[in-house]
Amino acid sequence: MQRIYLAGHRGMVGGAILRRLQDRQKAGEALEVLTKTHAELDLTNQIAVREFMQSEKPDVVILAAAKVGGIHANNTYPADFIYENLMIECNVIHQAFEAGVQRLLQLGSSCIYPKAVPQPMKEDALLTGTLEPTNEPYAVAKIAGIKLCESYNRQHGTDYRSVMPTNLYGPGDNFHPENSHVLPALIRRFHEAARDGVDEVVIWGSGKPMREFLHVDDMAEASLFVLDLAKETYEANTDPMLSHINVGTGTDVSIMELAQMVAKVTGFTGKISNDPSKPDGTMKKLMDVGRLADMGWKAKVDLKNGLAETYDWFCAQSDYRA
Repeated sequence: MQRIYLAGHRGMVGGAILRRLQDRQKAGEALEVLTKTHAELDLTNQIAVREFMQSEKPDVVILAAAKVGGIHANNTYPADFIYENLMIECNVIHQAFEAGVQRLLQLGSSCIYPKAVPQPMKEDALLTGTLEPTNEPYAVAKIAGIKLCESYNRQHGTDYRSVMPTNLYGPGDNFHPENSHVLPALIRRFHEAARDGVDEVVIWGSGKPMREFLHVDDMAEASLFVLDLAKETYEANTDPMLSHINVGTGTDVSIMELAQMVAKVTGFTGKISNDPSKPDGTMKKLMDVGRLADMGWKAKVDLKNGLAETYDWFCAQSDYRA
């Protein structure tokens, strides 16, 4: 019986991974999934994490827990973002090692790459330039997570891996009007505009930045695909000091194009305009997903269908019903 500790199972990505693991259980695979809510286990508390790891002794750890948010949240709470994410990574990774865990997968973000970097972004672009200021604290924490995994591998021979997803969306996302990422924020705003008969929606920035979006179900599949790779395959396609793997679709759309797609899905027929006083962030962020493709995995959910599914989920939640 393989025991897997999934940290962050109530989050969007963690929830999708949990569903995949439960499907494996139903299919007869011999595995036990360990989960703890934040109230049950504060991952920023070193002593609590140590006691949990020593008590449960999982065989595998999947670190999907993180403090996340959009541009506004990152700008408003930079200290929270760097502190909490560093503490989570340090505690989970180190205490997993102390408990004898040999296999671990940690999830990061495409914001680890410099602001000015050749597109699409390859894994070897890491640490080659200045980060985007609006999310630098979060990015620094996620870079530290990669280097923690690599350092334990180099010094102790563990098999700790990192996957770096592009912008994620899907069921379970955060649709808060201020602290959410761009896609769920747009879904909520256009939904409310259509519901209330508003004739104009103003989107942040110029609408010109290009963004790549990956459905959370694809991210869950990719995460388990990378986790399940034979060590020889993983090491043959990575480098000891450049071991992370990009996860994305390899295609992008402008924020204005995205807004138009969301408007169509939500039934909004009014005007879409821009507020250039708001930040654009990085103008283009497209992942090079060749490394993962060479190992045999590609995204399956296209943006149009993924948006429709996400909007259906959003409308089904009591807090968001018209």
